[in-house]
Amino acid sequence: MKEQLLITVLKALPKKTISRWMGSFSRTSFSRRFIPFYIKRFNVDISEAEHPVTAYPTLLDFFVRDLKEGVRPIDSDPEVITSPVDGAVSQKGCIAEGTMLQAKGVTYSLEALLAEDSLLAAQFAGGDFLTLYLSPRDYHRIHAPVSGKVTALTYVPGTLFPVNELGVQRVHGLFARNERLITLMDSPCGKVAVIKVGATNVGSIRVNYEPEVCTNHPKQKKIVRREYSTPAWLDKGEEMGRFEFGSTVILLFQKNRVKWIKDLKAGVPVRMGEALARKAQS
Repeated sequence: MKEQLLITVLKALPKKTISRWMGSFSRTSFSRRFIPFYIKRFNVDISEAEHPVTAYPTLLDFFVRDLKEGVRPIDSDPEVITSPVDGAVSQKGCIAEGTMLQAKGVTYSLEALLAEDSLLAAQFAGGDFLTLYLSPRDYHRIHAPVSGKVTALTYVPGTLFPVNELGVQRVHGLFARNERLITLMDSPCGKVAVIKVGATNVGSIRVNYEPEVCTNHPKQKKIVRREYSTPAWLDKGEEMGRFEFGSTVILLFQKNRVKWIKDLKAGVPVRMGEALARKAQS
């Protein structure tokens, strides 16, 4: 009963406005006073941060901190797919009959996730997906899971429900309802989609290859689709973008293109750069 009441309240709240407020506050110099509280509240491992805590001028700067060189080695095997983020597995599975598993007993539509792009959805039909959740304590930069060309971007405006356990279990179609940025890559293991999903208090999502695109903009109400005639190249492990406060990444692979090499059950932690799967032998 309490959970249902909370969901009702969340639906009524102006989540995007609140998230923009949070994003604006986190950019102020005053917000740096909250960094020690944030570290303690979420048990952040500051030993891996590139700079001392006192060097970050705002809470946002600390949140999107880079790491010390070498603390996230990238698996160098060219046929290995690596984790694009630090986080934990939420779900893994096959894209069966155009649907994907959100939580036990809860599914959602692949086509809806891809902004009703039926042609793109058809390319991933029968393929594999992996959903990774980033908690507030995690490193929040996003890296390429494979080497390849960035061929297209889609920005999908939406709402900003929380993507924690409660949200995932109780808000049906959550990932297809929340705001998201979709990066499409061509790689040696076929097409790969890296879907960055917004959430409550995610001020914005940004990608390095298209710096003018920023999510959660009050005037952006329409889907933005861009295809690149001269695609940017990303090496595996190269930084792709970042969350300005935490959320979820969903990876999509085409049918029979990858073979998992790690037991990726729900709750299993992953680190950026570690091997998750291998290119399937044709």
